[in-house]
Amino acid sequence: MKRKSVVVPAAVVLLSALTGAYAQPRPEPGDSPWGLGLGVAARTDIYAGESARLRAVPLVSYQGEKFFWRGISGGYHLLSRDGFTFDATLGARLGGIKKEDFGAAELAARGINRSLLEDRDNGLDLGIAGSFKGGMGVVELALKADVSGASKGYEASAKYGYPLQWGPATITPHVAVSHYSSKLANYYYGTLDAEVARGVVNYKPGSAVIPRVGVDVMRPFADKWILAGGLSYSALPGKIRNSPLVDRDAKGVTSVFVGVTRKF
Repeated sequence: MKRKSVVVPAAVVLLSALTGAYAQPRPEPGDSPWGLGLGVAARTDIYAGESARLRAVPLVSYQGEKFFWRGISGGYHLLSRDGFTFDATLGARLGGIKKEDFGAAELAARGINRSLLEDRDNGLDLGIAGSFKGGMGVVELALKADVSGASKGYEASAKYGYPLQWGPATITPHVAVSHYSSKLANYYYGTLDAEVARGVVNYKPGSAVIPRVGVDVMRPFADKWILAGGLSYSALPGKIRNSPLVDRDAKGVTSVFVGVTRKF
């Protein structure tokens, strides 16, 4: 039986929802660069015995000429010219799970004693990102690496979105693909060497490619308020679905985010 969970959402697709749907344009002269609000994030289960996750997320944003912060990530504009931006970035990777949040019965059915596992910690990613916005849409390329010592891996990603204006609302359908290094995928979806030494089955998925589709919505209202939302689906490759730590019914991950913020 799946157990209820109220811990922090643990999927990189949720990070995309928070930073993509919640992104704000640069303020006009005289406007405050600060924003404060609240969001709700949810995703379907990934790990064996885990339930779908739902959590309220405080939203703090800052959008200046150089520095920016959006929910759980931010950075510094190294270059911004003619629709092209090149940034240094810093952000949280909410991929962690406590060992007690796995289902003991589900793991036992696969020959794994939950007590022999270790926690998978959240991480902190440092990276670079480039984006170009033109008449054909927005292209984003990013490379980020864990600097917290959790996975010690990296992720490279590419994303294409096409903003559509519907009244005051901006709707941006997008497609994306992420490459997880072997260290990153092995840490979150494989068994660790210390666990294998205790008798846990040795499973290392190696590097993995994860495609994603989604849509982001942003609508300003009542002068200083912004309503933002995001929906995305990531298809898990076979090497991740076959992990003994992953739910047997998990073919992909659906993430939803809705938030409201006020500019000050």
